[in-house]
Amino acid sequence: MGIRSASEPGGITTVTVDYPPVNAIPSRGWFELADAILDAGRNPDTHVVILRAEGRGFNAGVDIKEMQATDGYGALVDANRGCAAAFAAVYDCAVPVVVAVNGFCVGGGIGLVGNADVIVASDDAVFGLPEVDRGALGAATHLARLVPQHMMRTLYYTAQNVTAQQLQHFGSVYEVVPREKLDDTARDIAAKIAAKDTRVIRCAKEAINGIDPVDVKTSYRLEQGYTFELNLAGVSDEHRDEFVETGKPRSNSNNRKG
Repeated sequence: MGIRSASEPGGITTVTVDYPPVNAIPSRGWFELADAILDAGRNPDTHVVILRAEGRGFNAGVDIKEMQATDGYGALVDANRGCAAAFAAVYDCAVPVVVAVNGFCVGGGIGLVGNADVIVASDDAVFGLPEVDRGALGAATHLARLVPQHMMRTLYYTAQNVTAQQLQHFGSVYEVVPREKLDDTARDIAAKIAAKDTRVIRCAKEAINGIDPVDVKTSYRLEQGYTFELNLAGVSDEHRDEFVETGKPRSNSNNRKG
């Protein structure tokens, strides 16, 4: 359980997320994921990184139960900083990152996928940001890299999911395949990248980041600032408590505790 890295023939390093049952990552896990991705990119023998997950889905975001079981704001701050570190690691990794998305990819998963270089997904994969239903904000920066602007706003405000097939239509998902073919598909595209001169590909990654019109790290931290504001106002706790108790979002966000 946790974060695992494995070097494979041909210059491919696979980083696997494994936090049963749904890959809701605890705060320390986000930092470990960031370290694993950056370390892989620093290794001159790594030409490409595959980011994948075991279990029912790719990622269920932060571990809300951990957050609600911790007094004060320590867990929240750690989760915020951990997510920012992991998202930035995917973006800053010295080599391209291919993500293989199985099942659900929500919350923090969108931050990882939105900053990746290539996305492949299983045909049952769905992507979404339930943040507003948890009294939080975040990763609109990354969702905007997957869908057009007005679609992003609609999905964000409604907390609805979008399918892998829809994202392939928008051009953000490269290929959609049956789940049993997902890992092989990710390796196929990774192998094509790994076969190139890594000196050129590493420069290409840096150059593409350099011409990116959006500063994804600064914009995401701005989003997190509003989440912290909602926490200070007590709004986020209301929504997270309801989710921990029932597993469902609050039916009326205007209701207050007490």
